[in-house]
Amino acid sequence: MGIDLAKMKEKLDSVENRGGKKNAFWRPDDGETIIRLLPTPDGDPFKEFWFHYNVGDNPGFLSPKRNFGEDDALDSLVRNLYREGGEDNIRLAKKLGARQRFFTPVVIRGKEEEGVKIWGYGKMAYKELLNLVLNPEYGDITDPSGGTDLVIQYGKPVGAQFPQTSITPRRKTSLLSKDENQTHEWLESIPEISELFDRKTPQDVQAMLDEFLLTQEDAEGVSKESEHYVAKTEGSDVDKAFSELLNG
Repeated sequence: MGIDLAKMKEKLDSVENRGGKKNAFWRPDDGETIIRLLPTPDGDPFKEFWFHYNVGDNPGFLSPKRNFGEDDALDSLVRNLYREGGEDNIRLAKKLGARQRFFTPVVIRGKEEEGVKIWGYGKMAYKELLNLVLNPEYGDITDPSGGTDLVIQYGKPVGAQFPQTSITPRRKTSLLSKDENQTHEWLESIPEISELFDRKTPQDVQAMLDEFLLTQEDAEGVSKESEHYVAKTEGSDVDKAFSELLNG
């Protein structure tokens, strides 16, 4: 059987765009990049979301529970896995659990013609940014007329398992753009970040989880919890088995 090119493209889009609108997202290349954070109308340029990954071949998606307070099967399963404990259960819970990501509108220096991008980053970079904006020496780094560009160093240090991000503010403040019309255009074009992501209903999540766990039924090292989930008895189905798991 040949490679499913449509599925491969979906995976690439997920990696490059976090499941969102094509070309809206940015992540740094290895080395140095200079960016400018843009101010948002609500005064909070750091938007927090929780995502699930590793649910079969599905791209990452917003957690209904962690983002919107909607009870869903995946969140319940993860909590039950942690509650029951055991090496296999904890491993599966970590794999399926929601992960925190942060997003900020930015302009990439040297690529201003590409317009506003959404930078997605993790908790360590988020802490660096918070410490920076709370430092009175810098003031409002997002201010269009007196803000500060940031130098992003991205890459995997020798011996490190994952790439790391360091953030250094430029020594001098600067205009967001010398062109006031350009500044206005950028600020008016900042998207509603939550609308860029694929939002699943609890029913969607249930279906994806059913499919994922059924594929794990014969996998080596499958957890007892997921075995219980996919176990079938005469006259029952996956939904019933899962209901018994949650209510037992």
